[in-house]
Amino acid sequence: MADESALQVRILGAGRAGGSFATALGRSGASVEVLAREADIADAAADVDLVLLCTPDDQIAPVAAAIRPGDAVIAHCSGSRTLDVLAPHSRRGSIHPLMSLPDAVTGSRRLLDRCRFAIAGDPIVERVVDVLGGVGFSVVDADRVRYHATASIASNHLVALCSEVEQLADGLGIDPEAFWRLMRTTLDNVAEHGARSQLTGPVARGDWATVEGHLAELEVEHRAPYLAMAAVAARLAGRELPPHLT
Repeated sequence: MADESALQVRILGAGRAGGSFATALGRSGASVEVLAREADIADAAADVDLVLLCTPDDQIAPVAAAIRPGDAVIAHCSGSRTLDVLAPHSRRGSIHPLMSLPDAVTGSRRLLDRCRFAIAGDPIVERVVDVLGGVGFSVVDADRVRYHATASIASNHLVALCSEVEQLADGLGIDPEAFWRLMRTTLDNVAEHGARSQLTGPVARGDWATVEGHLAELEVEHRAPYLAMAAVAARLAGRELPPHLT
């Protein structure tokens, strides 16, 4: 017999986010139905507590508009979009997992591992966080874009930085894993002590001769990323890059 007290969720979108949420919520006791992109969604808000839109950001508004308003809360899982994109629905919410979801299996496991969620709108999103055993924090619409920019730096830009390390390590014939270990321990140190106290290296010391040596050895395509990060490091250290380096 179905548990009538269980959260009734209908998920629109069967990609990485939709699959991750569906699997995680199902394992947590929620009743979950997933509708694929080609499904008729006009009555998606009928007979459920929550309709969760796990679609690309530019599809949220048209998908929400295609659903007939009902008693269900309509929510999205976008990091950058506000609640306005969910018009014409009066009960709206957003729940963005501050976590990378590479596939449904890995993603569902991460969603269930005390994941942090940026939430806004209807209180049902807090119930979703509780069902998943996560930790929610509020991000109001006015802060949404800045929040998403921060998340992009933490994840997307980190991947780009890793690509720089990977290319340079490959050019040296060194297994990149040696540098991943360095990065992991550095992140651990920052998480425990904060970024400012953990900055070391030539920029922190103001050793511009060493920085010049680095730039002389790097190919042109690697110099701009190096200098961009050196400028950030200099600001963190209370310094400025010398004019001849910029």
